[in-house]
Amino acid sequence: MKTVEEQLSNYKSVHLNKHNINTHFIGVPLIVWAITILLSLNTFTLELAGQTVTYTPAIILFTVTMLYYFTLHVKLAIGMLIYVAVNLYLASLVTNMQNLLWLAIVVFVVGWIIQFIGHIFEKAKPAFLDDIMGLAIGPLFLMAEVYFMLGWEKKLANNITPKAIEKRRLIERAQK
Repeated sequence: MKTVEEQLSNYKSVHLNKHNINTHFIGVPLIVWAITILLSLNTFTLELAGQTVTYTPAIILFTVTMLYYFTLHVKLAIGMLIYVAVNLYLASLVTNMQNLLWLAIVVFVVGWIIQFIGHIFEKAKPAFLDDIMGLAIGPLFLMAEVYFMLGWEKKLANNITPKAIEKRRLIERAQK
């Protein structure tokens, strides 16, 4: 398993342009919210010790993802846990809305369009095209960027940026 430094460096190597990063701060949350809605359309119940527990595929996905994030970096995972809880709550606010499926699809597509516009600024393809884990690392990358803006996790920031720049140089050399 790659370390958090490796994962974030790989992701950052195609996210060095500020305009691209800014588009990701819009696109990624839209995509995650849309996926949350899509995976919350069906609920399941389970009887445990006389209690009925209701869950959705979204809760299962986020539980697995959070376990992964906690193995990578506890402090970033705590931020992600807060983000995921807010995301689930915001998705729950629209669960009774008519045409919810279409809303989720439109938000999902708009989020990806914004992402791809960002990669036009970057002049680099999205990270997930080379490594599917980029889909899971994207939200964690944004959380890391928030931490770095707040002056938190300076050592991590100082380690990933030079590695990302070097990786980007290697990618650009290979393309020539």
